[in-house]
Amino acid sequence: MKRFHRLLRPVSRAVTYTRWLHLFMGAVAAVVVVGVAFPGLEDPSALLLFVPLPLLALAAFIPGTRVAETMQARLLLYPGPQAPHEHPAPEIAGSPSSSWGDRWRVFVWLTLRLWLGFGVTVVTLNGVVLTLGLLMPSLWPPFGPAPMLLPGRWGWWYPLLAPVSGAALVVVVWGAGALMAGLAPRLLGPSPAERLAELEERTERLLERTRLARELHDTIGHALTIAVVQAGAARAAGTPEFTDRALAAIEDTGREALSELDAVLRLLREDADPTAQRPTLAHAGRLVESARGSGADVTTWISGDLNAVPGPVSREGYRMLQECLTNVLRHAGSVPVTVRIEVLDGRLELEVRNKQPAESGGSRGGGSGLRGLRERAVLLGGAAAYGPHDGVWRVHVALPLQ
Repeated sequence: MKRFHRLLRPVSRAVTYTRWLHLFMGAVAAVVVVGVAFPGLEDPSALLLFVPLPLLALAAFIPGTRVAETMQARLLLYPGPQAPHEHPAPEIAGSPSSSWGDRWRVFVWLTLRLWLGFGVTVVTLNGVVLTLGLLMPSLWPPFGPAPMLLPGRWGWWYPLLAPVSGAALVVVVWGAGALMAGLAPRLLGPSPAERLAELEERTERLLERTRLARELHDTIGHALTIAVVQAGAARAAGTPEFTDRALAAIEDTGREALSELDAVLRLLREDADPTAQRPTLAHAGRLVESARGSGADVTTWISGDLNAVPGPVSREGYRMLQECLTNVLRHAGSVPVTVRIEVLDGRLELEVRNKQPAESGGSRGGGSGLRGLRERAVLLGGAAAYGPHDGVWRVHVALPLQ
């Protein structure tokens, strides 16, 4: 029963008939062209396959033809949920032809549509006539003689041959439609150059999303860490003076976080990249003051002109320092911290050292923040290392300035 249902599936699917319509439209266009060029011609069959070719070449030369053919193919060859599973979502280009290779493939597509459409139309007309001719004389004798002049004693074969004729017609129509559906991604699909451009654009979008995710992680993570540490320290101190300082630090950190968050969201709303609004290493002092306000004893050592550091390196360096100080407050608490920023010949070095608490056990290197820090360094052509070193926890980053 399942096999019988599978055999009848092409008849019950709407996609079979829409694909037939797609081919039939190509044949009708050829008939119109030949009829206009050779009026009164008795048998234009041979001309139908070749006379329209120059016009098809001219149409393929127009870049917008591929867009029109793509729209027809998506509408008639793959009509939504009725499309068969072998081509559920074909990759067909939706842009005009941009090269001679694209135009040549469109010409081949138009030619195949003409020839297959003409063949399917001829088979359809003759198949319908043959099927009715075999079936109707036995059901309605006035209909006329059967197309196959069998002896009278064999006339009962006509109704049995009618399903064979109809099945052959369905097979031809279904096969031609499936062939055109299979060729559409090859002839109307994007060229290698277009695929490469699309891949580059997709990569750029992914990189932008990754960068925005890191911006949100750094901004929100740092602000929440400062707020949590300050609130805990104020509760432990229990003095009004320290509580006031803690609340002021939380307020300042939250205000800065909101400002940076607004800048990140503006990246999503606008096409322009407001990189000038992103903090750089020249603003490292506010990170240090924020960490000091949370109880960390931060010692800084800066060598070189931070304003001379190129924008991308300086902005990423700021985020790396922010990640390091956030991790110190989150995992180590109020411990002595040493920050070294040095601008040397052709490179920037950033190093953060802090004493590890006794209960940490020296294993704190599996967080996504530190992995993201290493990824930032690699994207800029540098390197980052972190882990226990000489009894302290050390993060060392080296970035080229060029």
